[in-house]
Amino acid sequence: MDDGFLMEVCVDSVESAVNAERGGKAGALGVGGGMAAAPVLTCLSAGAGRIELCAGLVEGGTTPSMGLLQVVKQCVRVPVFVMIRPRGGDFLYSDREVEVMKADIRLAKLHGADGLVFGALTEDGRIDTELCTALLAVCRPLPVTFHRAFDMVHDPVVALETLISLGFERVLTSGCDSSALEGLSLIKRLAEQVSAPLGGGITERNLQRILEGSTASEFHCSARSARDSGMKFRNPNVAMGASFSAPEYSIKVADVAKVRTLNAIAKNIL
Repeated sequence: MDDGFLMEVCVDSVESAVNAERGGKAGALGVGGGMAAAPVLTCLSAGAGRIELCAGLVEGGTTPSMGLLQVVKQCVRVPVFVMIRPRGGDFLYSDREVEVMKADIRLAKLHGADGLVFGALTEDGRIDTELCTALLAVCRPLPVTFHRAFDMVHDPVVALETLISLGFERVLTSGCDSSALEGLSLIKRLAEQVSAPLGGGITERNLQRILEGSTASEFHCSARSARDSGMKFRNPNVAMGASFSAPEYSIKVADVAKVRTLNAIAKNIL
């Protein structure tokens, strides 16, 4: 943290994890202990000080396989935070889904996760304090990030106070808007609330404006580029997923050049 910032890359493959580490700088941000410690509010950009490991990035990220976690941990040295989200869609979970989340947390800890990432809301758009408290207990002693479920809350100011009281170390947000640039005014308000940074949807084109317009010290995004498949035989008549899913013969992976560019921008600003 000697450069004053940390970049987190969201990845869904070993290749992306390795590329993220190659493009960034190792290191983790500490925010102090205790259940009342103010969380770091993390902007959505790119970097390799920490990895958020997911599956299903098309759905905003779901729980990765434990096989993926094991191999990623063998291949990178930066901290790996594991997404705990049993499905895409909303953040209102059934009792059975909660049991899956608890089981996934235990397995992620067993297989070397350095931190966990989850979020849960009530039907009226507030933080589900009962569920979050139960999940935090299973996560201990690992640090926990409250993910972008935060951007779907009814009142972000009240929600942030709730997360502070629960003991979340950081909050991932785009300022309750489509990107951190659009949500910058709210990001500023929330940063003042905790004397710490946040953000969302950051690219090489907008990172400088967001850094200059906020007190963000952590940034998060996938920094991906499309890579053509190595398949020589291709069947154009079959798709493996829904119509909105990515084509089978184009693979998105973290781009070393993009990660390095974002790192360079952040170093220049901060």
